Amino acid sequence: MSIRYSADEVFEMAEQIERNGAKFYRRAAELALEESTRSLMSELADMEDSHERTFSGMRGDLSADERKEMVFDPDNELDLYLRTMADKHVFDVSVDPSERLTGGEKLEDILQMAIGLEKDSIVFYLGLKQLVPERFGRDRLDGIIREEYGHISTLAAKLPAS
Repeated sequence: MSIRYSADEVFEMAEQIERNGAKFYRRAAELALEESTRSLMSELADMEDSHERTFSGMRGDLSADERKEMVFDPDNELDLYLRTMADKHVFDVSVDPSERLTGGEKLEDILQMAIGLEKDSIVFYLGLKQLVPERFGRDRLDGIIREEYGHISTLAAKLPAS
């Protein structure tokens, strides 16, 4: 049996990934030595909060078919499964962020790490897109992917000129 998702389930994962990203940036802000880096990391955390709201709004616009659960889930275990998938694939918060961020990183290092994570999220969504049947909102995932490309552009613009 192959696994299939609805657009609703993928948007749920996207919202969790944005929450994980905000947590990552807030931790980076806590560890930053320079005020300018702390300020930028806080700004990026706020941006992730905004993206979560954007995905939530996009999720709210889904049709009834795009919201249909693709599997029988009488014990509500799907939510836990989706949250775990989101937590483990992008901005893995099960690992103590202090192990990834020592506080000694330069701003460029943090931004490069974040760009890499955003790229990973695009690959993750492109893979999930193949698991969403067309009638259950496959096209809607393009909106998530476009937003993630926008995240990369925003982060790249913050990189110090070399």
